[in-house]
Amino acid sequence: MKKTVKKQPALPGASAAIGFRPEFLDFQRGIRVGRLEDHERITRILKLALETRFGQPFVTERYGRGMYWQWIGLLPRANRAAKPLSSHVSFGCSKYFLTVDGGAGVFKCGLQVERGYVRASGGAGQFRLQDDWDWHRLMNSLKRGSGMERELKRLLREGFRVAAGSWDAGARDFGQAEFPGAGGLRSVLDAAPKGQWAGFQVYYPMTEEEVRGATGCDLVESMLAVFGEVTPAMNFCMDIRL
Repeated sequence: MKKTVKKQPALPGASAAIGFRPEFLDFQRGIRVGRLEDHERITRILKLALETRFGQPFVTERYGRGMYWQWIGLLPRANRAAKPLSSHVSFGCSKYFLTVDGGAGVFKCGLQVERGYVRASGGAGQFRLQDDWDWHRLMNSLKRGSGMERELKRLLREGFRVAAGSWDAGARDFGQAEFPGAGGLRSVLDAAPKGQWAGFQVYYPMTEEEVRGATGCDLVESMLAVFGEVTPAMNFCMDIRL
């Protein structure tokens, strides 16, 4: 990772405890989670590390099945429990996430906030945006000169990127040079079609070459360092604070 992102140890004695390996981030199949021991499985390693750091339980979510998952999310259980309408689902919660984007050849980890559907019908009703979702806090935080804008600009200077818009139609992706400011970003998010799933990500990208050149322990420490860097922005969106 770039020097501006400070690494933090995953756990005391992490190098001895972690069996995760770079090849578990497979740029064709996804993130390997199956047929592994607990000390090799990234979901177990990150969950334990976050619970140790913040002193509270986390929930693991995923997209995918079998031995390889395409996306993994981790969220504070207390933030989900605080939601009067949506405490039974995780869609409305801000999450730390990781994914392998094979098409772009990039491993991404960072912060994700989902909007869901503003209009939904039939069986899609459970994915409809609710009044207690973190999305609303995110949108309210996107103002010129706001704390969120300062955080996003800081992260972009450090090599992070921002993705925003419809996942179905293709979200827009911004680096430091293209960032439209908090107000412009809000406009991009407002423009996402109401009948499509939409969201917001702040992520740190790593190429396949960078992943292959690191050790498993280095990668875990880098993921946790990224999570630490995006936590202030995440706190602007949640019912609780980490």
